[in-house]
Amino acid sequence: MSEPLICFENLLRTEASSNPRLTKRQFLKFCGASFCMLSAASLFGLPKISRAQTATKGLIKTKLSPYFIPLDGGEIQCELCPHRCRVAKGKRGICRVRENHDGKYYSLVYGNPCAVQIDPIEKKPFFHVLPATTSFSLATAGCNFQCKFCQNWEISQAAPEDVYSKELSPEIVVKDAKESGAHSIAYTYVEPTIFYEYMIDIGALAKKSGILNVYHSNGFINPAPLKHLCKVLDAANIDLKGFTENFYRDVCGGELNPVLETLKTLKREKVHLEITNLVIPTKNDEISVIKEMCLWIKRELGADTPIHFSRFHPMYKLKTLPLTPVSTLEKARAVAYSAGLEYVYIGNVPGHEGENTFCPKCKKRIIQRTGYMVGEINLKAGKCKYCGKPIPGIWA
Repeated sequence: MSEPLICFENLLRTEASSNPRLTKRQFLKFCGASFCMLSAASLFGLPKISRAQTATKGLIKTKLSPYFIPLDGGEIQCELCPHRCRVAKGKRGICRVRENHDGKYYSLVYGNPCAVQIDPIEKKPFFHVLPATTSFSLATAGCNFQCKFCQNWEISQAAPEDVYSKELSPEIVVKDAKESGAHSIAYTYVEPTIFYEYMIDIGALAKKSGILNVYHSNGFINPAPLKHLCKVLDAANIDLKGFTENFYRDVCGGELNPVLETLKTLKREKVHLEITNLVIPTKNDEISVIKEMCLWIKRELGADTPIHFSRFHPMYKLKTLPLTPVSTLEKARAVAYSAGLEYVYIGNVPGHEGENTFCPKCKKRIIQRTGYMVGEINLKAGKCKYCGKPIPGIWA
């Protein structure tokens, strides 16, 4: 079974088990939507992953975590993310993928991805990293957030036993990435922090092979593991999901301040940084708060930090909310520009002008995009072809 089909099967099994009253019509509709989503790479003519292996349901491999503190009575305290879970023997943390085995804390998903796909780098989304190239993308089960709007909830809110995974060692991942022609490996779909040991080992091998390491993260990670990760990380897109503690607590199951600290650390460590803000009607779409967020980004991270305002589609636990009006995204973009940010994008609205990159100096279009497809690129050695202004990013 190929990797895209493994992910497809995971989606179908999870949907059927979570909705036992699903009608035949609803099931077929779900099948069609899911398969179209997972087959997007084929539609865009992207290379497929050739390595065929048998998918297995259940635990495949474990690895001792370097980030935990032993406590009395066999308990441990996880030090990987700000939840700092206290876990009794035989129990797991919030992420569902780390377990206390006799006073030692183990990752249950090392080398066990349940989703592997070749994606356009623009899908992550990265608009300032090797445009028009592909990224070998992977994820395991689990997440340290419980976002009510998660588009990958079928795997992010699952335990390793709930999904079909493959055993792919870091060596095989890098080998497959090279064979596919991908220029980067992306840790994505769920929160990569939960498969931290796997990501670190892949990252070290990828760096030696000349392949970039990029990740799309919620930014909810402690400072020590983050700084170690930065040694192998080339680019990060962080979901700044909102700009109030209430939103993070009530909608995501997390906290805002640790995410802000992550953003500042990535900037200090010179990891290329982009930000995504999914604008959800009635939840985090207040323009005054968006303006406050943009002013913070300019002050703490710099005016040249790219930000993507993405359109929300009803799903998971927020299915009753409407699509984000395009006008709301356009207002957010205008507010970001007025706050002094230089690279402001609109996501999930294919064909919108906000998908393009414009030079902040001469105002000319330097990268043209429609969805994940890239047209003209008017850059020369990382600078605007027209006026010579350096454009931040990884261009070669």
